[in-house]
Amino acid sequence: MLISLNSASDLKIFSPNEPLGILILFLGLIFTGMIFYIIYAVSTNKESLEDKKIRAKKENLQQEKIGKLFPRKK
Repeated sequence: MLISLNSASDLKIFSPNEPLGILILFLGLIFTGMIFYIIYAVSTNKESLEDKKIRAKKENLQQEKIGKLFPRKK
């Protein structure tokens, strides 16, 4: 009941000259590119515009709360 993969014709479908082999190589290139892009994006720590707006809004709210707790004496 063992299946023999010793013959070259069984493994030939995965060669780079066959459509399945080309597809596997293409998907590997896409995957590798995505991994490098993720590493680049994480290492540069770029924030989206939405993140910047949310952070600025939180900082303004925090400054307002601090201003209410400690009003300036004139």
